[in-house]
Amino acid sequence: MRGDVIALDVGGTRLKGAVLDERGHALTTLERPTRATRTPAAVVESILGALADLRRRPQAEQAVACGLVVPGIVDSVGGRAVWSENLGWRDVPLRELAARRIGLPVVLGHDVRAGALAESRHGAAAGYRNTMFVPIGTGIAAGMVVDGRLLDGDGLAGELGHVSVGHEELCACGAKGCLEAVASAAAILRRYRSRSGAELGGTQEVVSLAAAGDTVAGAVWTEAIDALAAALAMASSLVAPEVVVIGGGLSLAGATLLEPLQSRLDSRLTFQRSPRLLTAALGDRAGCLGAGLLARSAMAETVGVR
Repeated sequence: MRGDVIALDVGGTRLKGAVLDERGHALTTLERPTRATRTPAAVVESILGALADLRRRPQAEQAVACGLVVPGIVDSVGGRAVWSENLGWRDVPLRELAARRIGLPVVLGHDVRAGALAESRHGAAAGYRNTMFVPIGTGIAAGMVVDGRLLDGDGLAGELGHVSVGHEELCACGAKGCLEAVASAAAILRRYRSRSGAELGGTQEVVSLAAAGDTVAGAVWTEAIDALAAALAMASSLVAPEVVVIGGGLSLAGATLLEPLQSRLDSRLTFQRSPRLLTAALGDRAGCLGAGLLARSAMAETVGVR
């Protein structure tokens, strides 16, 4: 009996799904917008429709389980999507709804933690037992593997974007001082626009301007890197990662980000282990691959998946 699984990664703008074989190879893939309207009910229906689409494909004939990962606060044990600011839902019994729609056991997980699992098994952090995956895009979160085990914290672990790094800017969460308010890709672009009055198309333009000597861009970029270094220093003291894998849109800055960030992180640490900073290897496939790993792991004992 084959142990293929259906996997779906729900992002704020795109759904990325696949049917994966035992080695994690995609037998078929799916990508589509997360929602056509802004209502939470429409988002849920988009997710269920995407799963049903994958389930109907011939490549899913021998699928034995499904992994579904979503952003926000996730109760993996209870199978509920508790809250997502970006998608607007609260307390959705997503595991039950998905299982009913496709007729398979469903494992519900968190998108960033799933990405961390994939990067630690098959990506940049493969071979390490203590790792952290930090995607930096619209927001910032962290997925942590500690002593070889994915840290869940009842669905609440990994909110790195909401540790205080000592500034006065208001975060979308309502607090002041949050890392995400100065160092996310969205914040970097917003802060440059506010200070310069210039309208740029994206954060990479701010990075390019900083490298070219633009003083406003340089200040915004430096403040973002300092804030990231402060947050990662806290994380290094608490969970001692051997490597920190940087993903998301900001990771496209490559050495322009990693080299100064590594230097400033190292300077903040004394006796603590200084993690090696790496760029994510799996790109936007990490969440989907991680969803497949969660499904395979959860179903191993009950359906014989290995």
